[in-house]
This record gives sequence, structure tokens and C-alpha cells, in this order.
Amino acid sequence: AQNTARAASTMTLLWLRIAVLLYGIAALAVLPAALYNRPHWRYIAIPVALGAVFFHFVALAEMLNAAHHALPVDTHESLSVLGLLLGAAFLILATAYRTVSFGIFLLPVAALLTVVPAFRPGAEILSYPPLLHTGWLFLHVALLLAAYAALLISLIASVLYLVQERRLKLKRASASRMRLPPLETTDQIALKALLFGLPCMTAGLLIGSVLALETIGPAFFADPKVLLSLAMWVVY
Repeated sequence: AQNTARAASTMTLLWLRIAVLLYGIAALAVLPAALYNRPHWRYIAIPVALGAVFFHFVALAEMLNAAHHALPVDTHESLSVLGLLLGAAFLILATAYRTVSFGIFLLPVAALLTVVPAFRPGAEILSYPPLLHTGWLFLHVALLLAAYAALLISLIASVLYLVQERRLKLKRASASRMRLPPLETTDQIALKALLFGLPCMTAGLLIGSVLALETIGPAFFADPKVLLSLAMWVVY
């Protein structure tokens, strides 16, 4: 049984490392497509990113199955899930909006988030109160990870919107070889991501607050990280 578990762990790390390599290749292929108006690189970036997401999903499924839970509960698992969400988000945006510009940011971040669990696997031993073994903890984690991914996409879209708007005001768009999506498209992506991310953040924080009150008590809300999370929700 130990040999079987060790072999499964080795294969999981292999899939994760392949995913990291493919994310890196896709991130490099996106650069000429987005920055230098060479669209044929798009036909390399998207299939390679799809392969990365596939291997990442297989590795994550094996990882969670070996840990006997459905959603991430430790740091390495959470990083891996967030990286997978960002990789999948790039594919969705590239398919729905015909733009690979978001890959300049999303693919390197996905690779960096996957590097830690792929090359520095840890054996985090976590002990949770009985209440946290319910589906509420898993829902809390899933909602917050979805919120992080969506709000990061909204941030990136907002930055690209400002860059494109400035280029148009300076009348450089026609002269520049950099390909950015139209302002209306970028604005739609930013708004839709925000409208998805904020409810996820709200629900995740509410569930986490209830769990914290039941297990730790009011002292939990004196934690600076908790106060920062609430402040960020107010800002959004």
C-alpha cells in the first residue's frame, strides 16, 4: 500500500511539473502574439495552454483523491487550484473574446502558483475541529479561490483598458504593433469578472465568519488578516 501511494505521489508530481513546463511555453508563445502582432503564435499558445490545464487538472484530481477530500484545505492544494483556475480562465477568454492578451499575466502567474506544489511538495498536517470537516469549509475555500481568480482578471482587464485608452488618446494604436482587445470588450470582461467575483467573495467571507465564530470565537476578528479581508471587501 505504501509503494502504491508513493507511486501515485510521484505521478502527481510528474503531471504538475509537465503542467508548469507547458504553462511556461504558452506564456512565452503569448508574447509575440499579443505584443508584436504575430497571430500565428496564437495557434501555439492556446493548444499548449490547454495541455497545461489538462495535466494540471489530472494532477490536482490525483492529489485531492489521495488526500481523501474534494476541495483544497492546505496551502499547496490551494495554490494549485488557484493556478488551475487562472489557466482555465485564459482559455475561456481566448475562446470567447478571441484575445490572448490576458495570457501575458495569467499564464506566468499560473505557472508560479504551480511551481511550489510541483517542486517543493510539503506534508502539511492540518487538524480541524469537527465542524470544519463538513462541506461548509470546502465551500468557503472554493468561493474564495473563485473570487481571487475573478478579481485578478478584473484587475488585469482594468489595467489593459487604461493602457488601450491612453494609446487611443495619443493616437498610437494604429502605429503600435501591440494587439489589445477593443475598449468595449475589455470593459465587459472587467465588469463580468467583478460581478462574478464580488458575490463569491461575499459568500466566502460570510461562511468563513460563521465557522470562525463557532470554532474560535469573537477573538478571530481581531486578526489583522481578517480585518484586511473585510477592508478589501468594502473597497470592492
